[in-house]
Amino acid sequence: MTKLFPLWALLGSAIAYWQPDWFAPLKPAIVPLLGVVMFGMGVTLTWRELAQAWRQPGRIGLGMALQFGVMPFAAWAIGHGLGLPPALIAGLVLLGASPGGTASNVICFLARGDVALSITLTAASTLLAVVATPFLTWLYVGQQVPVPAWDMLWSIAKIVLLPVALGVALNTWAGQRLGTVKELFPLVSVAAIVLIIMIIVALNQPRIGAGGWAIVLAVVLHNGVGLAAGFWLGWLATRDRRTARTLAIEVGMQNSGLAVALAVQHFSAAAAIPAALFSIWHNLSGSVLAAWWSRRTPPPLAGR
Repeated sequence: MTKLFPLWALLGSAIAYWQPDWFAPLKPAIVPLLGVVMFGMGVTLTWRELAQAWRQPGRIGLGMALQFGVMPFAAWAIGHGLGLPPALIAGLVLLGASPGGTASNVICFLARGDVALSITLTAASTLLAVVATPFLTWLYVGQQVPVPAWDMLWSIAKIVLLPVALGVALNTWAGQRLGTVKELFPLVSVAAIVLIIMIIVALNQPRIGAGGWAIVLAVVLHNGVGLAAGFWLGWLATRDRRTARTLAIEVGMQNSGLAVALAVQHFSAAAAIPAALFSIWHNLSGSVLAAWWSRRTPPPLAGR
């Protein structure tokens, strides 16, 4: 069920686009649903796994530099290059300034990447996003759209930090007693993400067609820049293909659910369109890339 996530996202989007009145009233559920996703990610981690960052500081630093250096700038450049309206540029930059997405860990596993590094990068970027996301959004679009940086900071702390911390604590102290119940969390997270996508599609049903191919092209280009920069810069820096794959996936797959929630809360429904489209596209591109890489086993991890 979880491996077919792109299919559920597409089907859900089609249903929501067909019957937006069914899902638009569920807008207040977006933030709680995102909290469920973050909690589900926390349940897959332990405090010891989060400490992996200290064991690979160079690769963690590289991942953070690519995540918060390349993606926001690429979003800003692509948005202006394609002449997008200010609201869409703000949404695209907010997406670029968001941390890595939780689905990246699953894609990394399927692509035979370094899953431990993927989990660590996701956790590290999520923690860093508390400061980086509002600052970078203000830096790139603060002159066009008022950015309530402190409100966003508080929102990320509530939406991300608290659920992740609760999940990690539960897994650390009662993980073995959860047994097979813990295996249901990935499915619950997928269901929550799909429902978030459906709500956003319903809210933006009139705007998706009006946005035209420019915003679709912007989303595809943004994702492509992240995948390419993550892989090739990661390869040049480490000469390790497994690490390069991991960085490509982590940089290219943003936490679009967080970007959607923040866009709806702080900007407008229109600003959520880039993240809503990205949430579908990056899982499709990531799944295709994982299928390609899964047939090509990389050499053992360098230094392990």
